[in-house]
Amino acid sequence: MNRIDNDLLSVQEARILVENAREAQKTLAAFPQQKLDNIVGHMANEACRYAREFAIMSYEETGFGKWQDKFIKNIFASDFLYKKIRNMKVVGIIDEDKDNKTMDIGVPVGVIAALLPSTNPVSTTIYKIMIAIKSGNAIVFSPHPRAKKTTGKVIDSLIRTAEANGLPSGAIGYLRTMAASGTVELMNHKDTALILATGVPKLLKAAYASGKPVIYGGPGNGPAFIERSADIRQAVADIITSKTFDNGIVSASEQSIVVEECIADQVRQELRRMGAYFLSGEEADQLGKLFLRPDGSMNPEIVGKSAVELAWKIDIRLPENTKVLISEQKYVSDTNPYSREKLCPVLAFYVEKDWIFACEKCIELLVNEGRGHTLVIHSKNEKVIREFALKKPVSRVLVNTPAALGGIGVTTNLFPALTLGCGAAGGSFTSDNVSPINLINIRKVGYGVRKLEDITTTEQAIVSAKSSGSCILPKQLSPESTRDLQAVLEKLLEQLAQGTKP
Repeated sequence: MNRIDNDLLSVQEARILVENAREAQKTLAAFPQQKLDNIVGHMANEACRYAREFAIMSYEETGFGKWQDKFIKNIFASDFLYKKIRNMKVVGIIDEDKDNKTMDIGVPVGVIAALLPSTNPVSTTIYKIMIAIKSGNAIVFSPHPRAKKTTGKVIDSLIRTAEANGLPSGAIGYLRTMAASGTVELMNHKDTALILATGVPKLLKAAYASGKPVIYGGPGNGPAFIERSADIRQAVADIITSKTFDNGIVSASEQSIVVEECIADQVRQELRRMGAYFLSGEEADQLGKLFLRPDGSMNPEIVGKSAVELAWKIDIRLPENTKVLISEQKYVSDTNPYSREKLCPVLAFYVEKDWIFACEKCIELLVNEGRGHTLVIHSKNEKVIREFALKKPVSRVLVNTPAALGGIGVTTNLFPALTLGCGAAGGSFTSDNVSPINLINIRKVGYGVRKLEDITTTEQAIVSAKSSGSCILPKQLSPESTRDLQAVLEKLLEQLAQGTKP
C-alpha cells in the first residue's frame, strides 16, 4: 500500500471513529454516575489484572525504560486511580448550595481526541480511558506508531470489558491505520469536542490549528533546588529515586540540580556515594551530541536508557551500580542539551551563590524549556519555599519529594494523573493534574433570591444617607439587604462624623 492510500484510509477511519463515538456518547451522556462508575471499576480490575503483561509488552515494543517500573505505573493508573475517583461526583448534580440556592451540574464535553506518547503508552491509555468514561465522554485514540501494538491490545482489552458491562459500542476507539493525516482529521472533525494530548510535540501545532480546546501535557524541564537547610542525604536520595524511575522518562522528573555554593561539595559527595558519575567536560560534550537530532528534537535512541548504557555509547565503562550521569554546567541556552529535557538518567548540575541566584537560575531553565510544568525544592526554610512557589512559572511546585513520583500524585496528594497540564504558559487551558473534572462543562443553576428594586432602593438609600446623615431604612428591603445596608450606612456615617470623605 502506498503512502497516499494509507493517508486516505487513515482519514476515513478517523471520520468513522468520531461519528461512531458521537452516537455512543449520546447514550453515554444519559448514564447516571453510578452506572459509569460500575463500568470504570470493571475496566480498572481488567487493567490491573494484566498490568504486568502490558508492562513487559510496552518495554519490548518501545525499548524505553524498565518494565518493572512500567508495571508500577500501570497499577497506579488503574487500581490507585480508581480508588481516588470512585466517590467523585462529576456528572449530574455535582454541588448544591441550599442556602444560596445554586446548583452545579456536570455535563460531559462529548467526544475526546486523545494523543498518546511512546514513553508511557499503557499507563497513559488506561488513565485517559478511565477519566473519560467516568465523566460520561467518548474517547478516540491516536496511538504512537512506536507503541501501536501494545496500545491496541490495551484498548481492545478495556473495550471488551467495558462493553460487557454496559458501555455503548463505539464509545472507545482507536486508529488502526496509522498516519499523521488521520490524527489531524481526528482532531479537526466537527464532532470532536476536546483534544487531550500527552507528549507528541510535533502534532501540537495541528492541535491548536483545529480550533478545539487543547489539554496539553508538554515537556518538562524541572530543576531541583537544594537549599542550605535541606536534609542533603534525603534530597539526593529523592532525586536519584526519581531520575532512575523508568530510567527517567516521566516528564515531571528532575532535569537539573541547582545548589547553593555553601553546600555544593556536600551534595557532590552524597551524589557520588549514591551512584552518580560526574562527567568530564570532554565526556559531557560527547554525550551531549547524542541528545538531539539535527532538527532539534529529542533523539529516541537515548530515551529511557540506563546510565551504564548511555556511558557505553561514548565508550565509557562504568560500574553496573552507576545510577545517573551528571554534567556540571554554568549557562542555559536552547542549544545546550543539558539545559533542556532529558528523558534518561542524566542531570545538569548548577552551583549558585545563594537561594536568590538559584531562584533566577531555576526561572532561566524553565523559560528555556518546560514553562508551566514542574519544579521541586528541597528545603526546611518555609520562607524560601513560599518564595519559590510564588515566583516560578510552573503549575506544580513539589517540596521534599521525588519529582517524577510527586508530580503525578504517587508521593503527594496531588491528583493521580499521567497528563500534567502546563497552563497558559505551556500551551494548555488548564494547569491541573488532569482529572475527570477537566473533562466536563459545569452548568450553573441559580434561583431568584432578590428583585431589581432591592438593588435600586439600596443605591438610593446610600445617596440619601450621604446627603442627610439619616440612617432610616426603607421598609421594602429584605432582612438580608437590611443588614448589609445597615453596615454600609454605619460606616458612611462614621466617616462623615470624622470629617473624612466617604
